[in-house]
Amino acid sequence: MKRVVVGLSGGVDSSVAAYLCKEQGYEVIGLFMKNWHDDSVTISDECPWLEDSNDAMLVAEKLGIPFQTVDLSKQYKERIVDYMFAEYEKGRTPNPDVLCNREIKFDVFMDIATSLGADYVATGHYCRKDSIEKDGKTLYRLLAGKDQNKDQSYFLCQVSQQQLAKTLFPVGELQKSEVRQIAKEQNLITADKKDSQGLCFIGKVKLPDFLQQKLQPKQGQVIEIDSSHEVFSSHEETVADSKLITQLKKESKKLDFKPEFGKVLGTHDGAHFFTKGQRKGLAIGGTKEPLFVIDTDVENNILYTGQGKNHPGLHKKGLWVNNDEVHWVRPDLTLTTGETMDVKARIRYRQPLENARLYQMESELYVIFENEQTAISEGQFVAWYQDDELLGSGVIA
Repeated sequence: MKRVVVGLSGGVDSSVAAYLCKEQGYEVIGLFMKNWHDDSVTISDECPWLEDSNDAMLVAEKLGIPFQTVDLSKQYKERIVDYMFAEYEKGRTPNPDVLCNREIKFDVFMDIATSLGADYVATGHYCRKDSIEKDGKTLYRLLAGKDQNKDQSYFLCQVSQQQLAKTLFPVGELQKSEVRQIAKEQNLITADKKDSQGLCFIGKVKLPDFLQQKLQPKQGQVIEIDSSHEVFSSHEETVADSKLITQLKKESKKLDFKPEFGKVLGTHDGAHFFTKGQRKGLAIGGTKEPLFVIDTDVENNILYTGQGKNHPGLHKKGLWVNNDEVHWVRPDLTLTTGETMDVKARIRYRQPLENARLYQMESELYVIFENEQTAISEGQFVAWYQDDELLGSGVIA
């Protein structure tokens, strides 16, 4: 009998994943990961992890499977929280959920599961996997979940072949409504529990509040750049660049804003609390159209803003990923210098897939979209697909 360790989070998806594994004849062990308990940075008095671990334990009891809690908060702090703060201080916008999967659930957690003699780990993610044979080797494919509203393949865009080989996604074939139905029929306490929002560790806390406890507020200028400014039309090229490289650079270039390009509208409490495309929290009125953040200069603590969601500072056709941050879930499809590939891609979770083309250059991979994208943010992940298979991803440079 094969042994499966299920990451029970205290939510409905992982509860049903555990039930389905048991139904399929596996020997199942439930494991709750305690990722965070630094009371100095918890804002609300609610203690969500206690409630969640309790729910997870009750589900395990109901299903008649062994259950234990593992404390991963040390690894979590080192690998996720510290990294997040460092990224925000650099003015980048990290994605804690993608990192949490890569560093914790599919790495630290998998090691613990293996030490418990697990053949597989199972999670409550809405995605699927299958395998193909190629050149005498088995290759695993990461596929979108059947429920298109809940597809979570994007969050797993950094997993490796070794990790996929040992992972099961029992709810990937189901709709969310079917998952809730199964939980009700089995009288699982999590059947009607709301989906967790917010970060995958701090519970019911909004990100700026969390950051504010670690990053010091400091006042800086909010500057508005007019949409007609020449910075949006000019671009320089170097002689050595080919026509293609010039085009790629133009479409994915990060604009270099300077204070003298615009006018001061007011002040803010710290550029590192804001992200590109953000509209809420600026607290500046009196403009004809709403203000959006078009760039953050963390070094000089300046927020650059523009009016209206069609402002040219918000839109770009392309982006690039440095080679050392390109990850192929399907290593056999890795592009070599000069190669291109037509894909569908997204730059954030829940975004509909958009037509794009990959260009592998000597030191970076360009992703050029058919249509302009809004608020491409450095530090976030871009993931690319063909049909419903996620082929690879990278950190936006």
